[in-house]
This record gives sequence, C-alpha cells and structure tokens, in this order.
Amino acid sequence: MDQSIKKKYNYWQWKTLIVLMIGYALFYFVRKNFSIVMPALESELGLSKAKLGLFLTLNGVIYGVSRFVNGFFADRMSRKKMMAAGLFLSAVVNILIGLSPQMDGLFNLLDAEGKATTGLVVLIGSLWLINGYTQGMGYPPCGSLMAHWIKPSELATKQSIWNSSHSIGAGLVSVLCGTLILQKFSYSAWQWCFFIPAILAIAGSVMLLLTLKDTPASVGLPDPESMDENAPSKADVQVEDPSFTEKVYRRLVSKMVFRNPVIWILAITNFCVYVIRFTILDWGSTFLTQDRGLTIQAASTVVAASELAGGIVGTLIAGWATDRFFKSRSQRTCLIGLLGATLCFLLFWLTPKGMNGLAVTCIIMASFFVYMPQALIGIACSNQATKRVAASANGLAGIFGYASTTVSGLMFGYLAEHFGWNSVFEVAIVFGVIGVILFAFIWNAPSDGYSKAEPIIEEVRGEMAAK
Repeated sequence: MDQSIKKKYNYWQWKTLIVLMIGYALFYFVRKNFSIVMPALESELGLSKAKLGLFLTLNGVIYGVSRFVNGFFADRMSRKKMMAAGLFLSAVVNILIGLSPQMDGLFNLLDAEGKATTGLVVLIGSLWLINGYTQGMGYPPCGSLMAHWIKPSELATKQSIWNSSHSIGAGLVSVLCGTLILQKFSYSAWQWCFFIPAILAIAGSVMLLLTLKDTPASVGLPDPESMDENAPSKADVQVEDPSFTEKVYRRLVSKMVFRNPVIWILAITNFCVYVIRFTILDWGSTFLTQDRGLTIQAASTVVAASELAGGIVGTLIAGWATDRFFKSRSQRTCLIGLLGATLCFLLFWLTPKGMNGLAVTCIIMASFFVYMPQALIGIACSNQATKRVAASANGLAGIFGYASTTVSGLMFGYLAEHFGWNSVFEVAIVFGVIGVILFAFIWNAPSDGYSKAEPIIEEVRGEMAAK
C-alpha cells in the first residue's frame, strides 16, 4: 500500500483517538462534578444523603437507557454531531444547576434559613435527570467512531487507551472542584464547580465539531479493514445486500446476545463492578469527610488520585495482562480485578478510624483493581457477540452497569443516613463477592464468539439462496 496513505491514515487514526479521549473526559467534567460537591449541597442547602442518592440513581438509570437508545442513533446519524450536542447540552444543564439558588425569587426555592425547599429539590433532581440522558449521547459515538477508524487487530488495545479518559476526566474534575472550594467567590464554591466545567465542556463541543470526521472515506481514506494485515474472518465482513445484512443482524442479536449466557453473565457482573466503582466515585468525597475526618479538599484529592493513578494504571495493565497471560480471555483478568477490589474494600472496612493513610491506600488500590473489569467487560462483550452486534451487547451490559445506581445511589444514600457508612461497605462487599463467583463460571469461556457466529451467517446465506 502507498506509504503516503498509511501515513495519512495513522495521522487521522491517532487524531481521532486523542480528540475522543479529550471529548469524553470533558463529559465527566459535567457529570462527576456533582459527586464532589455533594458534601457542600448537604451542608449548605440541607439536602439529605437519601435525596442525593436518589439524584444519583435517577441519573444513572436514565444514562443507561440513553446509552442503549443512542447506540442505535449513532449508527444512523453523524457521530461527531451527536457527541458534540450531548456535551453542549450537558454544559447547559450544569449552568442551570449552578444558577438554581439565584432563581429563588421566581420559584421560592429557598426557605428563610437559605435551605432547599421541595421546589429546589425537584428542580435540581429534574435537571440532573436530563443530564443523565444528554450524557448518554457521549459513549455510543465514541465506540462507533473507533470501530470506523481503528484496525480490527488494534481495536482492543486502542480502546483500552481511550478508556483511560474516564479516569482522566473524573480525576481532573476532582482536582478542579477541590481547588475551587478553597476560593472565595460572589457565588458559593459549589456553584462554580458547575460553571467552570460547563464552560470547558462548551469549548470541547466546538472542538469535536471542528476536528472529528465520521469516516475515513470523508478524508479520502479506505476502510480500516483494508489497512489491516490481519484480515477479519468471514463472520466479520459486511455484505453488500441490505436484506441479507439486516437478516444476519437480527439472527446474531437473537443468538449471540439475548440467547448467549456469557453475555448475560458479563452484564450481571457489570452491575456488581459498577456498584464498587460508583461507591468510590460518587460517595468517596462524602464518606472520607464524614467517616474518616478528611477535609473536602483532601477527600477530593484522594478521589482524584484513585482515578488518575489507580484508574489509568489499572486500565492499561488490564489490557496488557489479558494479552500476555490469558490469551485474550478478558473474563479471567476481570475476575482477578474484581477480587482485588473486593478485598481492598474489606480491608478499608476493617481499618480503624484514625489510620487514614492505610484507609486512603485501600481506596486507591480498590480503584486500581475495579478498573480492570470496568475496562474489559465492554471489550469482552464485543468479542463474544462479534463486531456485527457489539453495540447491542454493550448496550445490554451498559443498562445493567448503570442500573447499579439503584444500589450505589438510592440504597447507599439511605443506608449511610440511617445505619452509617459501615453498612454501605458491607453491602458493596457482598456485591463484589457475587461478581467474583459469576466471573468464575465463565473462566474457561473462549476469547471470542466468531466461531459460533460464522455458522449462523452461513445458515442465513443458505436460507436466502433457497428462496
């Protein structure tokens, strides 16, 4: 192949990957900022942990549904426009939440003591629910764009690199909000934790529109499969006949996703993984300040460290270890990661108050381990379902993952308020054990499902030839 084409292709591939990482990290700026300011919302506005947990649950459930729904839209419209629109709309929602106390004159949102009335609770809750939907416009375009731009033989590695954007975004916004809380502004510091990330997100949405291209063809480049020396199997090759393609899609969705026990186990374990992940990410600042006596600045720094150090390193090691030791059987790395995270949670739970150094280490190490399955479950679903129906498999796993907010949000908020933080960690540990057991059931599952998919495609081909 012409070297100039290869050079141009590599340039656009890496440009797309880097822009997607920056863009998706900014989605976390206008999403995980809420978790950092929850202690301030509780102290300044009088919002209870139960109400805050309800906000997290509603946001998570709507986000999971949005990811599933927008997965279908991402295949039928401009992916860069969808991603840019989602980031911009999330920024608008954040600005409105930040301005909500200033709307008191219009809607009587604060009582005589400056605490939240039912009206303010409903307003913030409704806005955060909307944010759940707009956030779901970020992930599907990323997955689709990477599949269009990255060679099949490099997709797992490049996707692991992209996956670090979760941790980069969550970590940096923790540092940003922790810094803002130290400052004195005309508005409360928690409000600026919505304003500043929103401004950055708006700039990011413009960047996405100006720099991304939906397909290689739009810049005169061939399909990535044609650039791949390791050509995909017949099961992974698109066929021109639309009726054939649609029938194959429906058959594969039925057999490789909804009737595939491995996919269902991966989806359920994703629920367990996200319970532990969100316990750290959503409640970390709150339980470290209230249960371990850290300042909110110190607590936000710990959360940032767990994301930047634990999350990024854990994500990158997970991909390397899977290929190096387990011959691409990612479910084995997932089991080890979730087991490690569960044991770290157990050690944190057993650590006496006052031993904050050990407690902080446990939280950072738990984040390191939990990001192994968090990074790999999506790749495992794609491999098990095959590329043709990877979005459907990931959509199913995503719904389970974000349905976990019914536990990590609503339930944990109630437990923390009425029974203390120990009860939260006890329940989280139970879910960790359940996930480890389920991963054990698929320990010996094959690395992918292409050998199962190919006969299904041949079956459809035979049916159509017989007509």
